[in-house]
Amino acid sequence: MPLFAEGTTITRRDVLDGRVWTAAPHRVLSDDGTRLILVTWPGTVGYTPTTWIQWFTEGDEAARAQAVADLIGGGGELGRWTWQDTTVVTWVGLDPDFSLQRYQPVDGSPSHWKINFERPVTRTPDGIDTCDLLLDLMIDPNGATWQWKDEDEYAEFRRHGVISETDNRRVQAARERAVAFAEARQGPLAEDWSAWQIPDDWPLPQLPPDALETGSR
Repeated sequence: MPLFAEGTTITRRDVLDGRVWTAAPHRVLSDDGTRLILVTWPGTVGYTPTTWIQWFTEGDEAARAQAVADLIGGGGELGRWTWQDTTVVTWVGLDPDFSLQRYQPVDGSPSHWKINFERPVTRTPDGIDTCDLLLDLMIDPNGATWQWKDEDEYAEFRRHGVISETDNRRVQAARERAVAFAEARQGPLAEDWSAWQIPDDWPLPQLPPDALETGSR
């Protein structure tokens, strides 16, 4: 696939068993063919399961549990979701089994980092496809402390065979690498992103009409 030019819009999607379950537009900060840096911010509109939206908006834990069950069973519906509250910079390609994200609240609250465990990325003409494995490593603003998040949901994926034993061994090795990465404050964790802002001439990225289609990608 050709490199994505700075400022262009691409689509990041989660695809499980041939079905798209999230699609979100991002703008490209840089791309060298291996490492890809993306940004999205409040107001961008994507697709995510309606049960996730219910959890986001109402704090309904039953809806969250249903969202995981729907992913496992291949059911559920997608709804349009407008991203809120934070600007998110994502680094893809630092490791084949996880991405790094920086969340900067627009109200000036402290930022935080997240290592997101996911299946290896596949490039498409319009962006990248992966699959979020529902396991995260949360890192404080200074990169000094970290903690695991959503291990129960990852375990649920394992129990139902979404993650095979072979996949799990790969994830466990990636967990060790992620902790070492965080503790050593490698890569972007050692950089100061506090003053970075979205260029004034960048409009909100938008999804293409075929963002939920998989046949031609």
